Amino acid sequence: MTIWPPFWRAIATCLHPRVLLWSLLPLTVAAAAVGLLGWAYWETAIDGIRAAMDSWSMSQTVFQWLHSVGAPQLRVMVAPMVVVVLAVPVVLLLTLLLVAALAAPAVVRLVAARHYPDLQALQGASWAQGVLWSLACTLAALLALALSVPLWLVPPLVMVLPPLIWGWLTCRVMAFDVLSHHASAGERRQVLRSRRWSLLAMGILCGYLGALPSLIWAAGGVAFVLAPLLALVAVWLYTVVFVFAACWFAHFCLGELQRIRQGVAASMATQAAAIPLEAASVLPTGSPS
Repeated sequence: MTIWPPFWRAIATCLHPRVLLWSLLPLTVAAAAVGLLGWAYWETAIDGIRAAMDSWSMSQTVFQWLHSVGAPQLRVMVAPMVVVVLAVPVVLLLTLLLVAALAAPAVVRLVAARHYPDLQALQGASWAQGVLWSLACTLAALLALALSVPLWLVPPLVMVLPPLIWGWLTCRVMAFDVLSHHASAGERRQVLRSRRWSLLAMGILCGYLGALPSLIWAAGGVAFVLAPLLALVAVWLYTVVFVFAACWFAHFCLGELQRIRQGVAASMATQAAAIPLEAASVLPTGSPS
């Protein structure tokens, strides 16, 4: 099974009224958290960054260079830009985890009921296991992001490394959450192992989609003046992307799980049919004289 038929089915599922309703919960929580933090700490964060940069010799060199090229007005935008650069990964991560925890289980139940009604739920992982898995993957992704920051100075890599890391995280979190209810532990490991490249490709595509909302900060100085409002818009866009990711992974992983179980059932049926034939072959063909 390729990733594209589930892709188109995921788009249709995203437009389902119940999915739209379920997406409001992580959206509300994330928007409230971002709005409150922005209202309480936006100016404080900017003042702190400016104070730190004023005491940093390298920043003074950058400011002098801006003045020499005739762009001294950009100096006031440096601190808001730094705050946004630091805040975007946190907002993206918060949205991903909220969608995985609050919306993904409902999406999986809907997809299973509509498309895989005969798929038995084996409860291969508990809620606590899912939380620990998400936290472990999140820490690994944050570590990878921190180690890769120096490479972002190379222009091509800044367009590759962050979406790749977010894609890996999306793949690991979404695939586990989708399979935790229906698959056994062995089936989950089998799907994650046998379809790892397809799942990674899906995650990377979702990672690039998740990077698109960051383009709203390219509107110039107005974007940073309206940063608290635009942050809420970004949260909404992130939520849309990750709800779509939950739908896509649900269709793909449940379809793969059904294919595995059908293969096992067919193999068992073949073995069961072969037993009477083997038994008949060892029976005597005639009576003793």
